[in-house]
Amino acid sequence: MIKMNISRKLGMLVFCGVPAIIGGGIVFAIFDSYIPVLIYEILLYFASGVMISK
Repeated sequence: MIKMNISRKLGMLVFCGVPAIIGGGIVFAIFDSYIPVLIYEILLYFASGVMISK
């Protein structure tokens, strides 16, 4: 099993940060509410956690 080093994990977090910012704005523009944005951010948080935990 190959483990990721700390720089690769930080790179993955940055890679997931861009969709969080841009996607959050798009979701807010579509739904005009912060609740769907919160749900979108939580889903991204769990997805990035799964990728980093490998």
